[in-house]
Amino acid sequence: MDLREYIRDVLDFKPGITFFDITPLLADPSAFCYAIDALAERYKDSGANKIVAAEARGFIFGAPLAYKMNIGFIPVRKPGKLPYKTTSVSYDLEYGSDSLQMHVDAIAPNDRVLIIDDLLATGGTTNGMIKLVQGAGAKIAGIGFLIELGFLDGPSKLEGIPYDCLLKL
Repeated sequence: MDLREYIRDVLDFKPGITFFDITPLLADPSAFCYAIDALAERYKDSGANKIVAAEARGFIFGAPLAYKMNIGFIPVRKPGKLPYKTTSVSYDLEYGSDSLQMHVDAIAPNDRVLIIDDLLATGGTTNGMIKLVQGAGAKIAGIGFLIELGFLDGPSKLEGIPYDCLLKL
């Protein structure tokens, strides 16, 4: 299946920025199932026992993938959104910085974690998740995306950790 057919380009979403809209893919059951199944196939032998994904669009792929793989799902959120004690990391964005938080007991040192997100752009959010997982002492079993924007330098922020994507734009 050509997933590109289900991605809508929204030109000048912000001046000079094209937004790659995944909602047509999500609205089509066969395309959405195909994407989750393809990710599950790629990571079936990873040994992962948990998936970490950042809000909000990472949840869209991380949670059903965790269900499909029968492993745990760990939500990573913006500050102040999680109800229990958290660990936090700040990371750089193209135009500033941001922070992510995860519950302190979400990941154990013996865990093998998949990091899943919808899109690899500049890599800042993924780098934040890498730091949270490594800070908990866990191993990263892989990093996966629906889309990679190949014209940006996101992979440079992945600290040399192998990654995969279903669609490169």
